[in-house]
Amino acid sequence: MEGTKGHILRLMVMGVLLGTAVGYRAIQTPDYDDTTTPEILNPSWMATIPDFFSLSDVTMPGTHNTMALYGGSLAECNSWSLALQLRAGVRFLDIRVRHARGNLTIHHGISYQYAHFGDVLKDIVAFLKEYPSETVLMRLREELSDTRDIYGAVVRYINEYAHWDLLWHSREMPIMGEARGKLIVLQDFPGPDMGLRYNSLDIADDWKVSSLQPEEVEKKWRSVSTHLEAAAVANKNLMFLTYSSGASILAHPNSLARRINPRLYEYLTAYSGQTKRFGIVAMDFPGAKLVQTIIGFNY
Repeated sequence: MEGTKGHILRLMVMGVLLGTAVGYRAIQTPDYDDTTTPEILNPSWMATIPDFFSLSDVTMPGTHNTMALYGGSLAECNSWSLALQLRAGVRFLDIRVRHARGNLTIHHGISYQYAHFGDVLKDIVAFLKEYPSETVLMRLREELSDTRDIYGAVVRYINEYAHWDLLWHSREMPIMGEARGKLIVLQDFPGPDMGLRYNSLDIADDWKVSSLQPEEVEKKWRSVSTHLEAAAVANKNLMFLTYSSGASILAHPNSLARRINPRLYEYLTAYSGQTKRFGIVAMDFPGAKLVQTIIGFNY
């Protein structure tokens, strides 16, 4: 086991070094954006969704590994800060914490993201205070460490950097009127119920993409499109979550996103003008118009 972990760590280090050694020019297109600032903001798009709508019936944009902004091309999954992601319209966050001596630091694998869980909570609190019509969903899981015992530390951080009543305290799916102003934890760790259980969602997360060869990209895209089609016709009481992201040592997140995001944008824009339920679509480096397109299916 230790030999396998050591091999994986060596591969990640090599990928990080390769990613930082090769220069790049920032790109901002409708479907892909690795600049620091989104070109369109949608901070209060949930305001017009009727209160009686089940949250599982809302189509919403999200980001995979939301806080992975540093560490080279193998580690980085986004370029907008959390505050800007929320203002751009992102409502699903994928947060990974390393647990060490009661502290919860933000990591993507071995790459420290120069933040801790309190920083995440502070940004969410500030956003919901400014835009109380909105709700934020947060998948929370342990990364790098393997204590399987983060519940107590999470509670402590919430009490210190937010407040307990900010959370939705039920396994039951809320309606939009109940969710407004709330942080809904999608609990991907052991412990007493803190919100919805992550594994209660219908999830497509085929993240292992072995290379950027066309057949491998096509395989990933089939996984994404098949799940989106299922979400559109499935039981609306079940929340769907589709990850368009993926990675490997030969398919870094940015390179794969530059191939998958345009296909996702083309697929979704074909339904423009329709009210459509696709659930949560979690992406790497989404363009602001792609985010806006996803939001548009609610109207």
